[in-house]
Amino acid sequence: MAGKDYYGILGVSRGATDKEIKQAYRRLARKYHPDVNSGDKSAEEKFKEINAAYEVLSDPEKRRKYDQFGENWQYADQFAQAGWRAGPYADFSGQEAFSFAPGDLGGIFDSLFRGFGTRTSSRRPRRGQDIDLPIEVTLEEAYHGSTRTIETQVESPCHVCGGRGALGNAPCYTCGGLGRVFQPQRLEVKIPPGVKDSSRIRMAGKGRPGSAGGSSGDLYLVVSVRPHPLFQRKDSDLHVEVPVPLSDAILGGEVEVPTLKGKLTLKIPPETQNGKVFRLAGQGMPRMGDTKKGDLFAKVQVVLPTKLTERERELFQELRKLHLHEDTRS
Repeated sequence: MAGKDYYGILGVSRGATDKEIKQAYRRLARKYHPDVNSGDKSAEEKFKEINAAYEVLSDPEKRRKYDQFGENWQYADQFAQAGWRAGPYADFSGQEAFSFAPGDLGGIFDSLFRGFGTRTSSRRPRRGQDIDLPIEVTLEEAYHGSTRTIETQVESPCHVCGGRGALGNAPCYTCGGLGRVFQPQRLEVKIPPGVKDSSRIRMAGKGRPGSAGGSSGDLYLVVSVRPHPLFQRKDSDLHVEVPVPLSDAILGGEVEVPTLKGKLTLKIPPETQNGKVFRLAGQGMPRMGDTKKGDLFAKVQVVLPTKLTERERELFQELRKLHLHEDTRS
């Protein structure tokens, strides 16, 4: 009964908090997700292991049973009925932490799996577990909205054991006694305009399947927005630096300001100081569920001239003399 170390798969300690488990899952799921590792079978298997581990450790009741019975946690109730007494499943070296009442192993397995189908059919319907799946989008996708095709793992009843988890008196060799298997599924996802970091996009009924006729859980895409080379985002507002030639900053002029839907012309008044910020109303990010948009804040970055000609240098020297003369008069 050697078991998989679900804590080791997620890279957390046995005393990890729910938050630490969720953070570890998100980090690993993003790393090994099929979208990121197209065609990599080893990454696909790792992704399956991560999901299986998270399914158990994120559920307090399943985790409690797993800590007692290891990978065979799903048989905890049957073990108790069959006379097994579980000690803490303290390590994953393959040494079982079980003892059992007098009787031969055949009798125990017979009591464990006898009437498996009838007990399953009498259970109350239970809704399937929700799934969190990380997804990264560009700032442009977050602004305009987009459609993305993703590949995820979907559970379905095992075709070998018919979802019972057992073949005769032994666990099913195909599903490992779970009664279900993972299969890849491609889903088309709509990214709504205005999503931001930690936004959750719900896909109803695309989570874990329910049991005993219960409804399936939901799939939640947990969004992270990729950093942009030009824009910084703060809620629904955008910030951008705009280079302005020294002559335009002194005398006034016009410069182009980039936005996520094209360029705009900004009038620069005379004697504009370096670091001056101009607000362009309604040129920021959309707000989810609202027709309004945030603002775009353009910060002036005065560009000093380089490689001056002799005449240009003379003009700047004259300008300096004029300012020195004015300073002495004042």
